[in-house]
Amino acid sequence: MTAQKKTPPSPPHSTPLGKEAAECSAEVIEAAVEGLSSFTDNALSQAVCRGIVDPQRVVDWTDRTERLLRFQFDRAELRSEIPVVAEHLHGLLEALDLPLNQSPGSVTTAFVSALVGLRESIAEDVAAAFDGDPAATGYEEIAVAYPAIRALSVHRIAHTLYRHQVPLVPRIMSEYAHDRTGIDIHPGASIGRRFFIDHGTGVVIGETTVIGDNVRVYQGVTLGARSIPQSAALRGVKRHPTVENDVTIYAGAKILGGGTVIGAGSVVGGNVWLTESVPPGSQVLADPPRNAVSQDQRDAVLPLQLPWDE
Repeated sequence: MTAQKKTPPSPPHSTPLGKEAAECSAEVIEAAVEGLSSFTDNALSQAVCRGIVDPQRVVDWTDRTERLLRFQFDRAELRSEIPVVAEHLHGLLEALDLPLNQSPGSVTTAFVSALVGLRESIAEDVAAAFDGDPAATGYEEIAVAYPAIRALSVHRIAHTLYRHQVPLVPRIMSEYAHDRTGIDIHPGASIGRRFFIDHGTGVVIGETTVIGDNVRVYQGVTLGARSIPQSAALRGVKRHPTVENDVTIYAGAKILGGGTVIGAGSVVGGNVWLTESVPPGSQVLADPPRNAVSQDQRDAVLPLQLPWDE
């Protein structure tokens, strides 16, 4: 059955035609309009037919909710702000096709009920960052300036909606945080207490990843899936690793596969490639590379080295 055509979000600005566009014939412009306005069976047409929530509305709600959870403690402000957050969330949910067992009202109520727990989780993440980073001067620096805290705050909000089977909105939120921080966490990933991402750039955490408590990862870590020719067959299947409590994973490590379990208390070294489980208390290290040190004279051109332009 063909889905009803829904109105897509309007572009934020309409710009007047420039000279080049004005020189196009009416027939060329009309042909473009006709082609672009026809709803065929391609992927974009089907996406619009199913309904696309305005991403900017999601971003605005995300910023407002994150700010409430990280920075607002005054009771009068909270009494004023929580109803606004709830109202805007309800409006977003009304534009979506929710599962039959969910409604905009039930999801909104459940989310507001989860705010206290979300605040506690974010506060624990801030404490974990302070305990794990000797460069941190105080909680306030971490709460305001650390990209990992922003990424984790957005993730914990998005994951709450994800668990209530809200479509699309959690993924828009995660990609917004990815764009702002360089940290890519799918909203489906389950992350325990006191999680710390040091530096953060290039970290990827896949949808079915499960992470325990007191875990620390560094920049460039991937908790990903193994690729197969028919990857769509893995949809809905656990395909990302499980990381148990008190694990440290150093920069550049790649841990892949739904059956891969990193045992509690293990340390995974930098640049490790791991597709099999390791027992608790393991140390996993890659063979160190062999460094070639030249003893040539300082002014000599080293092998494979291009000279500087004079």
